[in-house]
Amino acid sequence: MDPNQPVTENYSNPKTCFFHVLFKAAALAFYILSAIFFNSFVIIFVVTVLLAALDFWVVKNVSGRILVGLRWWNEINDLGESVWRFECLDQESLARMNKKDSWLFWWTMYLAAVAWIILGIFSLIRFQADYLLVVGVCLTLSIANIIGFTKCRKDAKKQIQEFATQTIASRFSSTLQSAFSVI
Repeated sequence: MDPNQPVTENYSNPKTCFFHVLFKAAALAFYILSAIFFNSFVIIFVVTVLLAALDFWVVKNVSGRILVGLRWWNEINDLGESVWRFECLDQESLARMNKKDSWLFWWTMYLAAVAWIILGIFSLIRFQADYLLVVGVCLTLSIANIIGFTKCRKDAKKQIQEFATQTIASRFSSTLQSAFSVI
């Protein structure tokens, strides 16, 4: 091993990364390969949507927390309005998150959505409205996670900026107080 070679960072949560990718790949692979093995649209629909739903759940409730330190959910308040809730780790913990884990998390989410869009275009070209329904459900689940985690990430950045602003302001005011107390 060359001592001048940079040390590469490994995945800190390989099992979580594996399952983060597994259900996305399984849903896409089953949808693509199912035409070879099955003649039943119902089986293709049920299994593909089930795998996409498992992916949605794993990303939203497990890998989002572990790989990027983010969590989101949507609830209905007493007035019947939809309210988005976001959670993120504190700034220290976010700074320690593994970059490779984070990269895998975001890129696989975006690439899976792009793959579903491409498959949707193929379904449109072939005039297969029933398969377009499958793609639509899977794409909706993928996009819901993308939107939720993107909003969560923006909320986390806003919290970090507010924390930094408060810290700078408090240090500035304490510096001013100590300067004037000397006089």
